[in-house]
Amino acid sequence: METRTENRWRKATVLALILCLLLGILYLTALAPRSRGAGTPPTGGGDPLASWSADSAVKADILSYVQAVTEEGSANYIPVKDRIAVFDMDGTLTCETYYTYYDTMMFIEYCLVDHPERVSADLKQVAASIRPGYLADENLARNFAKAYAGMTTEELYRYAVEFGQKKTESFLNMRYIDNFYLPMAELVRYLYDNGFTIYVISGTERTTTRAIVANSPIRDCVTPNHVIGTDFEVKQAGYETELSNMNFKYENGDELVITGGFIQKNLNGNKSIYIEREIGQRPVLAFGNSGSDTSMLNYTIDSRNPYPAQAYMVVADDNVREWGTQDWETKSADYMAKDYVPISMKNDFARIYAEGITPAAQQFREHDWNAAFSEAEAA
Repeated sequence: METRTENRWRKATVLALILCLLLGILYLTALAPRSRGAGTPPTGGGDPLASWSADSAVKADILSYVQAVTEEGSANYIPVKDRIAVFDMDGTLTCETYYTYYDTMMFIEYCLVDHPERVSADLKQVAASIRPGYLADENLARNFAKAYAGMTTEELYRYAVEFGQKKTESFLNMRYIDNFYLPMAELVRYLYDNGFTIYVISGTERTTTRAIVANSPIRDCVTPNHVIGTDFEVKQAGYETELSNMNFKYENGDELVITGGFIQKNLNGNKSIYIEREIGQRPVLAFGNSGSDTSMLNYTIDSRNPYPAQAYMVVADDNVREWGTQDWETKSADYMAKDYVPISMKNDFARIYAEGITPAAQQFREHDWNAAFSEAEAA
Protein backbone atom coordinates (compact mmCIF):
# COMPACT_ATOMS: atom_id res chain seq x y z
CA MET A 1 0.00 0.00 0.00
CA GLU A 2 1.36 3.41 -0.99
CA THR A 3 2.35 5.61 1.91
CA ARG A 4 1.56 9.34 2.09
CA THR A 5 5.23 10.13 1.64
CA GLU A 6 5.44 8.00 -1.51
CA ASN A 7 2.28 9.63 -2.83
CA ARG A 8 3.72 13.11 -2.31
CA TRP A 9 6.96 12.10 -4.08
CA ARG A 10 5.02 10.66 -7.01
CA LYS A 11 2.99 13.88 -7.41
CA ALA A 12 6.13 15.99 -7.12
CA THR A 13 7.86 13.89 -9.80
CA VAL A 14 4.91 14.26 -12.19
CA LEU A 15 4.78 18.02 -11.63
CA ALA A 16 8.53 18.29 -12.22
CA LEU A 17 8.23 16.40 -15.51
CA ILE A 18 5.36 18.64 -16.65
CA LEU A 19 7.38 21.74 -15.74
CA CYS A 20 10.41 20.46 -17.69
CA LEU A 21 8.19 19.76 -20.69
CA LEU A 22 6.72 23.29 -20.62
CA LEU A 23 10.18 24.85 -20.29
CA GLY A 24 11.37 22.78 -23.24
CA ILE A 25 8.48 23.99 -25.40
CA LEU A 26 9.17 27.63 -24.47
CA TYR A 27 12.88 27.20 -25.27
CA LEU A 28 12.18 25.71 -28.70
CA THR A 29 9.67 28.48 -29.43
CA ALA A 30 12.27 31.11 -28.60
CA LEU A 31 14.76 29.48 -30.97
CA ALA A 32 12.28 29.22 -33.84
CA PRO A 33 12.70 31.78 -36.68
CA ARG A 34 10.39 34.77 -36.54
CA SER A 35 7.38 34.42 -38.82
CA ARG A 36 7.39 36.19 -42.16
CA GLY A 37 5.05 39.14 -42.48
CA ALA A 38 2.35 39.40 -45.09
CA GLY A 39 3.66 40.88 -48.31
CA THR A 40 7.22 39.72 -47.71
CA PRO A 41 8.92 38.53 -50.91
CA PRO A 42 9.03 34.74 -51.16
CA THR A 43 12.33 33.00 -50.50
CA GLY A 44 11.84 29.81 -52.46
CA GLY A 45 14.07 26.80 -52.01
CA GLY A 46 15.23 27.94 -48.59
CA ASP A 47 17.29 30.76 -50.09
CA PRO A 48 16.69 33.90 -47.99
CA LEU A 49 17.93 36.08 -50.89
CA ALA A 50 16.12 34.31 -53.72
CA SER A 51 15.62 37.49 -55.78
CA TRP A 52 19.38 38.01 -55.99
CA SER A 53 21.35 36.45 -58.82
CA ALA A 54 22.66 33.02 -57.86
CA ASP A 55 26.22 33.97 -58.84
CA SER A 56 26.17 37.41 -57.19
CA ALA A 57 29.44 38.05 -55.37
CA VAL A 58 27.68 40.71 -53.27
CA LYS A 59 25.08 38.19 -52.15
CA ALA A 60 27.82 35.76 -51.14
CA ASP A 61 29.63 38.55 -49.31
CA ILE A 62 26.54 39.50 -47.32
CA LEU A 63 25.76 35.89 -46.40
CA SER A 64 29.36 35.35 -45.30
CA TYR A 65 29.38 38.53 -43.21
CA VAL A 66 26.14 37.69 -41.42
CA GLN A 67 27.32 34.17 -40.67
CA ALA A 68 30.59 35.48 -39.23
CA VAL A 69 29.07 38.15 -36.98
CA THR A 70 26.20 36.02 -35.66
CA GLU A 71 28.21 32.91 -34.75
CA GLU A 72 28.88 32.90 -31.02
CA GLY A 73 32.53 32.37 -30.26
CA SER A 74 33.58 33.80 -33.62
CA ALA A 75 36.32 36.44 -33.58
CA ASN A 76 33.92 38.74 -35.47
CA TYR A 77 30.85 38.04 -33.31
CA ILE A 78 28.56 41.04 -32.76
CA PRO A 79 26.06 40.93 -29.86
CA VAL A 80 22.42 41.28 -30.90
CA LYS A 81 22.11 44.67 -29.18
CA ASP A 82 24.85 46.06 -31.44
CA ARG A 83 23.66 44.59 -34.74
CA ILE A 84 22.37 47.78 -36.31
CA ALA A 85 21.81 48.14 -40.05
CA VAL A 86 20.85 51.45 -41.68
CA PHE A 87 19.26 51.84 -45.10
CA ASP A 88 18.62 54.88 -47.22
CA MET A 89 15.18 54.60 -48.83
CA ASP A 90 14.84 56.29 -52.24
CA GLY A 91 17.03 54.52 -54.80
CA THR A 92 18.32 52.03 -52.21
CA LEU A 93 15.20 50.25 -51.00
CA THR A 94 12.70 51.78 -53.40
CA CYS A 95 12.22 53.04 -56.92
CA GLU A 96 13.12 56.69 -57.53
CA THR A 97 12.57 56.73 -61.30
CA TYR A 98 8.81 57.18 -61.69
CA TYR A 99 9.94 59.65 -62.97
CA THR A 100 11.32 60.90 -59.70
CA TYR A 101 11.05 60.35 -55.95
CA TYR A 102 7.82 59.27 -54.24
CA ASP A 103 7.63 62.46 -52.14
CA THR A 104 8.18 64.71 -55.18
CA MET A 105 5.50 62.94 -57.22
CA MET A 106 3.22 63.19 -54.18
CA PHE A 107 3.84 66.95 -53.98
CA ILE A 108 3.05 67.36 -57.68
CA GLU A 109 -0.20 65.39 -57.39
CA TYR A 110 -1.23 67.17 -54.20
CA CYS A 111 -0.71 70.65 -55.65
CA LEU A 112 -1.96 70.08 -59.20
CA VAL A 113 -4.47 67.23 -59.08
CA ASP A 114 -5.83 66.35 -55.66
CA HIS A 115 -5.89 69.63 -53.72
CA PRO A 116 -4.97 72.63 -55.88
CA GLU A 117 -7.50 74.66 -53.88
CA ARG A 118 -5.37 74.30 -50.74
CA VAL A 119 -2.09 75.64 -52.09
CA SER A 120 -0.85 78.98 -53.36
CA ALA A 121 -0.26 79.86 -57.02
CA ASP A 122 3.47 79.91 -56.29
CA LEU A 123 3.44 76.34 -55.01
CA LYS A 124 1.44 75.20 -58.03
CA GLN A 125 4.02 76.83 -60.25
CA VAL A 126 6.85 75.06 -58.43
CA ALA A 127 5.07 71.71 -58.82
CA ALA A 128 4.37 72.31 -62.53
CA SER A 129 7.97 73.28 -63.23
CA ILE A 130 9.53 70.01 -62.02
CA ARG A 131 11.18 68.14 -64.88
CA PRO A 132 13.73 65.33 -65.16
CA GLY A 133 17.08 66.59 -63.90
CA TYR A 134 15.55 69.04 -61.40
CA LEU A 135 17.39 69.73 -58.14
CA ALA A 136 15.87 67.85 -55.18
CA ASP A 137 17.43 70.18 -52.64
CA GLU A 138 16.46 71.74 -49.34
CA ASN A 139 14.64 74.61 -51.09
CA LEU A 140 12.25 72.14 -52.73
CA ALA A 141 11.72 70.37 -49.40
CA ARG A 142 10.76 73.73 -47.87
CA ASN A 143 8.03 74.00 -50.50
CA PHE A 144 6.79 70.53 -49.55
CA ALA A 145 6.41 71.74 -45.95
CA LYS A 146 4.47 74.81 -47.10
CA ALA A 147 2.13 72.71 -49.25
CA TYR A 148 1.03 70.55 -46.31
CA ALA A 149 0.67 73.41 -43.82
CA GLY A 150 -2.44 73.03 -41.68
CA MET A 151 -2.62 69.25 -42.05
CA THR A 152 -2.36 67.11 -38.94
CA THR A 153 0.40 64.52 -38.94
CA GLU A 154 -2.31 61.83 -39.20
CA GLU A 155 -3.77 63.56 -42.28
CA LEU A 156 -0.37 63.72 -43.97
CA TYR A 157 0.18 60.03 -43.17
CA ARG A 158 -3.20 59.10 -44.67
CA TYR A 159 -2.58 61.19 -47.78
CA ALA A 160 0.82 59.53 -48.30
CA VAL A 161 -0.90 56.12 -48.17
CA GLU A 162 -3.72 57.32 -50.44
CA PHE A 163 -1.25 58.70 -52.97
CA GLY A 164 0.55 55.35 -53.00
CA GLN A 165 -2.50 53.69 -54.56
CA LYS A 166 -2.12 55.80 -57.72
CA LYS A 167 -0.40 54.29 -60.74
CA THR A 168 2.79 55.80 -62.08
CA GLU A 169 3.04 56.64 -65.77
CA SER A 170 6.70 55.59 -65.85
CA PHE A 171 5.98 51.87 -65.32
CA LEU A 172 3.27 49.47 -66.39
CA ASN A 173 1.21 47.85 -63.62
CA MET A 174 2.95 49.78 -60.85
CA ARG A 175 1.29 51.76 -58.11
CA TYR A 176 3.63 54.12 -56.29
CA ILE A 177 3.43 51.94 -53.19
CA ASP A 178 4.70 48.95 -55.23
CA ASN A 179 8.07 50.65 -55.11
CA PHE A 180 10.32 48.30 -53.13
CA TYR A 181 13.14 46.48 -54.87
CA LEU A 182 12.45 42.81 -54.08
CA PRO A 183 16.12 41.88 -53.47
CA MET A 184 16.53 44.73 -50.97
CA ALA A 185 13.29 43.85 -49.18
CA GLU A 186 14.58 40.29 -48.87
CA LEU A 187 17.86 41.60 -47.51
CA VAL A 188 16.07 43.61 -44.81
CA ARG A 189 14.07 40.52 -43.81
CA TYR A 190 17.20 38.34 -43.79
CA LEU A 191 19.07 40.74 -41.51
CA TYR A 192 16.04 41.12 -39.25
CA ASP A 193 15.71 37.35 -38.93
CA ASN A 194 19.36 37.25 -37.89
CA GLY A 195 18.93 39.65 -35.00
CA PHE A 196 19.69 42.97 -36.70
CA THR A 197 17.78 46.11 -35.79
CA ILE A 198 16.84 47.91 -39.00
CA TYR A 199 16.64 51.68 -39.41
CA VAL A 200 15.47 53.53 -42.53
CA ILE A 201 17.38 56.83 -42.81
CA SER A 202 15.70 58.85 -45.56
CA GLY A 203 15.79 62.27 -47.16
CA THR A 204 12.02 61.95 -47.49
CA GLU A 205 9.97 63.61 -44.74
CA ARG A 206 9.63 61.40 -41.67
CA THR A 207 5.82 60.91 -41.60
CA THR A 208 5.74 60.15 -45.31
CA THR A 209 8.59 57.65 -44.92
CA ARG A 210 6.73 55.95 -42.08
CA ALA A 211 3.63 55.64 -44.27
CA ILE A 212 5.64 54.10 -47.11
CA VAL A 213 7.46 51.63 -44.84
CA ALA A 214 4.27 50.64 -42.99
CA ASN A 215 2.64 49.64 -46.28
CA SER A 216 5.62 47.78 -47.69
CA PRO A 217 7.13 44.28 -47.62
CA ILE A 218 9.44 45.37 -44.76
CA ARG A 219 6.68 46.64 -42.48
CA ASP A 220 7.27 43.88 -39.92
CA CYS A 221 10.99 44.62 -39.77
CA VAL A 222 10.99 48.39 -39.24
CA THR A 223 8.93 50.04 -36.51
CA PRO A 224 7.90 53.73 -36.79
CA ASN A 225 10.51 54.77 -34.20
CA HIS A 226 13.18 53.22 -36.45
CA VAL A 227 12.39 55.64 -39.28
CA ILE A 228 14.54 58.78 -39.44
CA GLY A 229 13.68 61.35 -42.11
CA THR A 230 13.55 65.00 -43.06
CA ASP A 231 11.64 67.03 -40.47
CA PHE A 232 8.94 69.64 -41.05
CA GLU A 233 7.94 71.87 -38.16
CA VAL A 234 5.05 70.42 -36.14
CA LYS A 235 3.18 72.27 -33.39
CA GLN A 236 0.04 71.85 -31.36
CA ALA A 237 -3.06 73.21 -33.10
CA GLY A 238 -3.83 76.72 -31.88
CA TYR A 239 -0.20 77.42 -30.98
CA GLU A 240 1.34 77.46 -34.45
CA THR A 241 2.79 80.94 -34.02
CA GLU A 242 4.27 80.37 -30.57
CA LEU A 243 8.03 80.74 -30.63
CA SER A 244 8.60 78.07 -27.99
CA ASN A 245 6.85 74.77 -27.34
CA MET A 246 7.43 75.50 -23.64
CA ASN A 247 4.59 78.04 -23.86
CA PHE A 248 1.86 75.40 -24.08
CA LYS A 249 0.96 71.87 -22.98
CA TYR A 250 -0.72 69.00 -24.76
CA GLU A 251 -4.20 68.08 -23.50
CA ASN A 252 -6.53 65.20 -24.31
CA GLY A 253 -7.86 65.55 -27.87
CA ASP A 254 -5.33 68.13 -29.04
CA GLU A 255 -3.98 67.86 -32.59
CA LEU A 256 -0.42 68.12 -33.86
CA VAL A 257 -0.26 70.07 -37.12
CA ILE A 258 2.30 70.90 -39.78
CA THR A 259 2.92 74.64 -39.63
CA GLY A 260 4.61 75.11 -43.01
CA GLY A 261 7.92 75.64 -41.26
CA PHE A 262 10.98 73.56 -42.07
CA ILE A 263 13.53 72.06 -39.69
CA GLN A 264 16.13 69.94 -41.46
CA LYS A 265 16.76 67.95 -44.65
CA ASN A 266 18.14 64.52 -43.78
CA LEU A 267 20.92 64.29 -46.35
CA ASN A 268 24.73 64.48 -46.36
CA GLY A 269 26.17 65.34 -42.94
CA ASN A 270 22.73 65.38 -41.35
CA LYS A 271 22.44 61.61 -41.85
CA SER A 272 25.40 60.85 -39.58
CA ILE A 273 24.28 63.52 -37.10
CA TYR A 274 20.74 62.11 -36.95
CA ILE A 275 22.13 58.60 -36.40
CA GLU A 276 24.22 59.85 -33.47
CA ARG A 277 21.26 61.72 -31.98
CA GLU A 278 18.57 59.09 -32.43
CA ILE A 279 20.43 55.77 -32.35
CA GLY A 280 23.43 56.74 -30.22
CA GLN A 281 25.92 54.27 -31.64
CA ARG A 282 27.55 53.36 -34.92
CA PRO A 283 25.73 50.93 -37.21
CA VAL A 284 27.64 47.91 -38.48
CA LEU A 285 25.96 47.81 -41.90
CA ALA A 286 24.96 50.72 -44.13
CA PHE A 287 23.27 50.78 -47.54
CA GLY A 288 22.90 53.78 -49.83
CA ASN A 289 22.81 54.73 -53.51
CA SER A 290 24.13 58.26 -53.91
CA GLY A 291 26.59 60.87 -52.72
CA SER A 292 24.06 62.15 -50.19
CA ASP A 293 24.42 58.82 -48.35
CA THR A 294 28.22 58.85 -48.06
CA SER A 295 28.27 60.52 -44.63
CA MET A 296 26.09 57.71 -43.27
CA LEU A 297 28.29 55.05 -44.87
CA ASN A 298 31.52 56.67 -43.72
CA TYR A 299 30.17 57.02 -40.18
CA THR A 300 29.46 53.28 -40.21
CA ILE A 301 32.85 52.10 -41.48
CA ASP A 302 34.84 54.68 -39.50
CA SER A 303 37.99 53.05 -38.09
CA ARG A 304 36.73 53.74 -34.57
CA ASN A 305 33.82 51.36 -35.00
CA PRO A 306 34.47 48.59 -32.44
CA TYR A 307 32.93 45.96 -34.72
CA PRO A 308 33.60 44.78 -38.28
CA ALA A 309 31.45 47.05 -40.44
CA GLN A 310 30.56 47.15 -44.13
CA ALA A 311 28.97 49.69 -46.47
CA TYR A 312 27.17 49.07 -49.76
CA MET A 313 26.05 51.28 -52.65
CA VAL A 314 23.27 50.36 -55.10
CA VAL A 315 24.16 51.31 -58.69
CA ALA A 316 21.21 52.00 -61.01
CA ASP A 317 22.77 50.45 -64.13
CA ASP A 318 19.76 48.47 -65.42
CA ASN A 319 18.10 50.23 -68.37
CA VAL A 320 15.95 47.25 -69.38
CA ARG A 321 13.95 46.39 -66.26
CA GLU A 322 14.45 49.88 -64.81
CA TRP A 323 15.30 53.41 -65.95
CA GLY A 324 18.88 53.09 -64.75
CA THR A 325 21.44 55.23 -66.55
CA GLN A 326 24.49 54.99 -64.27
CA ASP A 327 27.70 53.64 -65.76
CA TRP A 328 28.76 50.56 -63.80
CA GLU A 329 32.48 50.80 -64.53
CA THR A 330 32.73 54.41 -63.39
CA LYS A 331 30.44 54.12 -60.38
CA SER A 332 31.77 50.82 -59.07
CA ALA A 333 35.39 52.04 -59.31
CA ASP A 334 34.48 55.23 -57.45
CA TYR A 335 32.67 53.35 -54.69
CA MET A 336 35.36 50.71 -54.25
CA ALA A 337 37.94 53.48 -53.87
CA LYS A 338 35.87 54.69 -50.90
CA ASP A 339 35.71 51.17 -49.38
CA TYR A 340 32.05 50.68 -50.33
CA VAL A 341 30.81 47.46 -51.93
CA PRO A 342 28.91 48.35 -55.14
CA ILE A 343 25.67 46.51 -55.96
CA SER A 344 24.72 46.22 -59.64
CA MET A 345 20.96 46.26 -60.22
CA LYS A 346 21.63 44.74 -63.63
CA ASN A 347 23.84 41.85 -62.52
CA ASP A 348 23.19 41.31 -58.81
CA PHE A 349 19.38 41.44 -58.95
CA ALA A 350 17.67 38.41 -60.52
CA ARG A 351 14.37 40.27 -60.10
CA ILE A 352 13.70 43.91 -59.32
CA TYR A 353 9.93 44.26 -59.10
CA ALA A 354 6.92 41.98 -58.84
CA GLU A 355 5.81 40.01 -61.89
CA GLY A 356 4.23 42.19 -64.57
CA ILE A 357 5.87 45.50 -63.62
CA THR A 358 7.91 46.82 -66.55
CA PRO A 359 9.06 50.25 -67.77
CA ALA A 360 6.52 52.14 -69.86
CA ALA A 361 7.21 53.39 -73.37
CA GLN A 362 8.54 56.65 -71.91
CA GLN A 363 9.62 57.70 -68.46
CA PHE A 364 8.29 61.25 -68.49
CA ARG A 365 5.27 62.77 -70.22
CA GLU A 366 4.57 66.49 -70.43
CA HIS A 367 1.30 67.72 -68.88
CA ASP A 368 -0.58 70.91 -69.69
CA TRP A 369 -0.78 72.17 -66.13
CA ASN A 370 -1.92 75.63 -67.24
CA ALA A 371 -5.18 74.07 -68.39
CA ALA A 372 -5.46 72.34 -65.02
CA PHE A 373 -4.95 75.69 -63.26
CA SER A 374 -7.75 77.25 -65.32
CA GLU A 375 -10.15 74.40 -64.54
CA ALA A 376 -9.35 74.60 -60.83
CA GLU A 377 -9.93 78.36 -60.74
CA ALA A 378 -13.19 78.02 -62.67
CA ALA A 379 -14.41 75.40 -60.19
